[in-house]
Order: sequence, then structure tokens, then C-alpha cells
Amino acid sequence: MAGRIEDYALIGDMQTAALVCRDGTVDWLCLPRFDSHAIFAGLLGTEEHGFWRLGPAHAADAKPPTATRRGYRGDSLVLESEWDTPRGTVRVTDFMPPRDGAPQLIRIVEGVTGRVPMRSALRMRFSYGRVVPWVHKHEGRTVAVAGPDSVWFDTEAETYGKSLTTYADFTVGPGDRIAFTISWQPSHREPPPLPEPEASLEATEEFWREWVEHCTYHGPYREAVIRSLITLKALTYAPTGGIVAAPTTSLPEDIGGVRNWDYRYTWLRDAAITLSSLLRTGYREEARAWREWLLRAVAGDPENLQIMYGIAGERELGEAELDWLPGYEHSAPVRVGNGAAHQLQLDVYGEVIEALHLAHMTGLARNDYASLLQLKLIRYLEDHWQEPDEGIWEVRGPRRHFVHSKVMAWVAVDRTIKLIESGDADGPLERWKELRDDIHRDVCEKGYDKERNTFTQSYGSQELDASLLLIPQMGFLPPDDKRVIGTIEAIQRELSTTDGFILRYPTEGEHEGVDGLPGDEGAFLACSFWMADDLAMIGRVDEARKLFEKLLALRNDLGLLAEEWDPRLQRQVGNFPQAFSHVPLIDTALRLTASGAYGG
Repeated sequence: MAGRIEDYALIGDMQTAALVCRDGTVDWLCLPRFDSHAIFAGLLGTEEHGFWRLGPAHAADAKPPTATRRGYRGDSLVLESEWDTPRGTVRVTDFMPPRDGAPQLIRIVEGVTGRVPMRSALRMRFSYGRVVPWVHKHEGRTVAVAGPDSVWFDTEAETYGKSLTTYADFTVGPGDRIAFTISWQPSHREPPPLPEPEASLEATEEFWREWVEHCTYHGPYREAVIRSLITLKALTYAPTGGIVAAPTTSLPEDIGGVRNWDYRYTWLRDAAITLSSLLRTGYREEARAWREWLLRAVAGDPENLQIMYGIAGERELGEAELDWLPGYEHSAPVRVGNGAAHQLQLDVYGEVIEALHLAHMTGLARNDYASLLQLKLIRYLEDHWQEPDEGIWEVRGPRRHFVHSKVMAWVAVDRTIKLIESGDADGPLERWKELRDDIHRDVCEKGYDKERNTFTQSYGSQELDASLLLIPQMGFLPPDDKRVIGTIEAIQRELSTTDGFILRYPTEGEHEGVDGLPGDEGAFLACSFWMADDLAMIGRVDEARKLFEKLLALRNDLGLLAEEWDPRLQRQVGNFPQAFSHVPLIDTALRLTASGAYGG
């Protein structure tokens, strides 16, 4: 049975990622890319759907022992888990080397004290647990083959097969080190080179050490910021610069419910805000790579901007259900692909242009096509900003005139005006100034409830929406505007959980609400960070700091966050780890540090 979402650690090579549970089980790994089929899909099913457990031996009818302690080795993505057993202490080091050839997952067992019996149990299942591969020996190496894929298993330990699983039973004493490696290779190619685990470990540590040295943030929240930055880097697909929203699919927003989506793609919104956080903390190379990815993805058809693309810029992300997987804690259906890819979300134009604007403002080398793209996007918005859309939350109900979408359309026009005024682009300046004023007036007249002194989710609605918290952060209105303060306070009253965290919008339990889906969801962590930001902006800095530190306390023991927090179950829910949670963590830390609002 899969662990709780927060029980997992992330390791990765910036092309794919694995989730490792506290008991030493890898329950999720897609090869060779984030969006490839999983060879370990036990996270969304049972052990029959693939896993790799490595830890102290235990009785067949007993639960595997969980690690006594675990942590990342320094500021890296190298995971160390230690078990204290009656016979001694053992350490397992898990990592994926930044790729130069075949993707590898390496696990090194090290004896610390005593003599500890250990077991490796490797059950590879291809195609998300549906296909049992042909496992055989090839020149002394174990290889699993199914269709176009092969996975090679290398270790000095003696292995044997039983019940369609590859086992190794061995004992380690002080100083003993035994490595296990799996490597993916297209099945029609020659075998991948033999792994070099110790050299790969050294190179992996060096990579992360050098990467972290570029961080320009040295404030009181550095530990949380660094871990979030490492996580964002791990979610970046190195060959193209695309950034996945999360490395998982179908981890539920509502345990046992249907709100299960595939996040292994590049949302323009998520990637744009990730870019802004990277730029603010000194990572210009990642920002440049993302801008180049964007230009390639959108090339030739900027008027039909999608809200998300594949990690190499693919447009077709057809949604399907995997009915052989029961889902995480029976949260079904399990989905791959994402049908929201072709939704109309006008706010995306604002987020993309805001990211390009920030890149320009921070001195990223000018790209003429980026400026041309920005102008084309504005020309599209000029004709379409008055249309209803599905909005930031990708509702599957009717389109509406979402206030946040209109605000971000205003942002797109405003930043483009600034680009023209700087002399770096040419455009109809006066006409677009009028457009900016028209959008602003429209929002303030149709999206604001005078009686309650708050902006609303959409024109003519009574509901609130946490995305309204971005109004002052985007500069649409100043923080001291009474309408901004009224909106912040209304969201605190109506969308706050008993813990003080923020819901995205009201849901309707068993009935379909604005998002067209039954069921509820947890507090959305990004929205809760936005609230802390807003509180700091309106001068309530102590309250902002307290909320921020409560949010930090929700991270798991490794500093990782999923998409949401379920206040009823007191656990993380949604895909994990989630870029859209770690980005606002960084942004809020920077704001609080600048304001001096931090404890200790």
C-alpha cells in the first residue's frame, strides 16, 4: 500500500523523477521522461503495478520498517535514509545522476554499525503497471524488456527471481557498500554502459553544490528557499527548459474523489511564475532556457496560445483514463494527458508577458522574437479580452467573465506599454493605453461588489476567489486601496479554513459547483502564500509572518509540498511535489525578508 503523500522524497535527474517512501520503496518512476509511462506505478495502485523496495529484511507478513531518520545530503537531491535495527544501523543513499547518457536510478547500501540483513525487491511493470516485461540475463546483467523499452539492473549482490520479482538478500557490516542501479535504454539499442555508482554519486553532489552557489538569497528563510529552488530545478526538463507542474499524475485533491489530474506537463502559468522566482534568486540561465522553450512552443501559432504544452513543446495532450489502476487510496479515475490543454484561459497571456517583462527588466539578453511574440499576444487580447473563459482554475463548467482573467489581461497590456515606452518595441502606444484603461474600468465596474466592498470571482457573481489576492501584487490597484483591503478581508472571512489557510473558491460537496465537479478540496497552498504576501503589503506584517511560518510547518520532513492541505485529514493532498506551491513560498520569503518581518 502506498504511503501518505508527505511520506515521499523526490529524487531526479532533470528529465524524470522518482518518489521514494519512508520505508525505502520507490513507488513512482516514469522512464525516460517525466511524461513517459511509469515502470513503478504502485503509488496509484498496489505492489502488483510496480515498485522497488530496498531496506532491512522483514517477515513476509510484516510491514516494511520505516527509516528512523532521513534527509537530503546538504543542499542536494541526494537522499539518505537510515534504519536503526536490533542488529545495527544501515544507510541507503538514493539519487539520479544528472543525465549524460542512459537515465539511472542508483541506490547504495552502507553498513554503519553491527551486521544488518537487507533485502532488495524489484518488481518492474511497464505501461503504468499493465505490462509484465520479459526478464532475463544478458552477459551477467539482468534486463527487463517490453516493446520499445528495456531496463537494466546491475548489482554485485546475488539476485534471484520469484513471483515475477527480482530479489537480492544480503548482509552489510560497518563500511560495507553495495550498489544497485537500474538504467533505461531503448530495447533495440546496445546495452547501456555498466554504471559507476561511486563516481556518479560524487558528480551528482558536485552538480548540486555548484548550482546552489548561484543563489543570491541569503535571508532568514534560506533553508526553505534553497529546498524549494532545488525542487523547481528538479522539475525542469533539462534538454528543452520546459518546467513540469509536478512529476506525478492523479494524486487526488479530494481523497477518494474524482479530482485527479495529470500534472506532468508545462503550464505556461506555472512555468512563468517559476521563471520569475528563479530570476529573483539569481538563476538567469534557467530563465533564458525557459524563454527559448516558450518561443519554440508557441512558434507559428501565437494567436492560438495553449495553456499548457508537453515538455518539448508538444501540443496534443489527449486525456485518457487508466482503468486497471484503482487510484491512490481508491481515488479514481487515474488520468494521463490533460483535456484542459485547449481551454481558453485569458490570464495566461498576462502571466507569460509578465514573465517576459521581468526577464527584460533583470537584464536577460534581448530576444527580438520574444518582443514580437509579446506584440502578437496583445493584438489577440485586444480582440478577445471581453470573452468569457475557463479561468485560472481550469473550470469544467460554463465559461465566465472571471475577474482574475481580466486583471491579467490588463497586466499583459500594461507590461507591453512599458516595453514600448522603453524603446525596445514599436506599437500603437496611445491605442493600447486606452485599451488598458478600458479593461481597468470594466473590472472595477463589473467585478466589484460595492455593498460587500470586495471584488468577486466573476462578473455578476457573489462568490469569492483567492486569485483576487493577486490584484495588488500585479499592480492593478495599490495595496492601500480600500477595495483591495476589503477583498483581502472578505477572503479571510469566507475562504479561510479553521487553520487559517485559504481555499481557492467555494465548492459544493456532492453537487457540481462553478468548476463543474462534485466533491470538495483542501486549502490551496499557493493561495495561502498569496494571502501572506497581501497581508505584508497592507502593513499587517506580523500576521503575514505567522501565516507564512504556519505554511512552512506543513512541509514534510524534507521541505516538500503538494498542491493542497486537507484541514480535515491534516495531510497533504494533490500532485507532489508541486511547483505552484514552492514558487510562492520563495516569493513570500523574499517579501518578508525585505520588510524585516521575520522571527528570531
